[in-house]
Amino acid sequence: MDKGRRICMGMAWQSGTQRIGCSQAQKRRYSPGVQRVFPYISAMVNNGSLSYDHERDGRPTELGGCTAIVRNLHYDTFLVIRYVKRHLTIMMDIDGKHEWRDCIEVPGVRLPRGYYFGTSSITGDLSDNHDVISLKLFELTVERTPEEEKMHRDVFLPSVDNMKLPEMTTPLPPLSGLALFLIVFFSLVFSVFAIVIGIILYNKWQEQSRKRFY
Repeated sequence: MDKGRRICMGMAWQSGTQRIGCSQAQKRRYSPGVQRVFPYISAMVNNGSLSYDHERDGRPTELGGCTAIVRNLHYDTFLVIRYVKRHLTIMMDIDGKHEWRDCIEVPGVRLPRGYYFGTSSITGDLSDNHDVISLKLFELTVERTPEEEKMHRDVFLPSVDNMKLPEMTTPLPPLSGLALFLIVFFSLVFSVFAIVIGIILYNKWQEQSRKRFY
């Protein structure tokens, strides 16, 4: 899930951009010195302040993961991503038995509304050829209390409970014409007032200086 544009051709989420949302990566390259069996599925949540670490296969920002042996299979493989009541679950069917296996389960994931789904790819040390046959999206009907509904609406940036993400620095909005006029106006008034006070104090000082000589 990403906050960006609906269509963003030619841009991989694993590139230098700092995406905002929940990402699921399927890594297929071997990293020297890493005790991990590839291909590997991992998940991360980003509020726009994090970058995917290619050298360490995303471990610093990883919420969880599992190995998925999907190379050179003669049948279709499936992956399901489910998000219900701030609970993120990822399961896979890669054995050709039509049975789901647990991969990732993370509670306390807060995702805002209005994001988009997308797929992208990037090659590492090894190059594979995989086809995404289809994406099926379902909206789950979930009963919520008024408090839960309000908490769900009040989520504006992706986050995970008990996991502090760096604050995203947002540029200050530009000043409107009225605000700029008021700033200039009051600055001039303050300057004139300061000049008048300075002149009055200077005249009083001169008068006191003259009295000393008479």
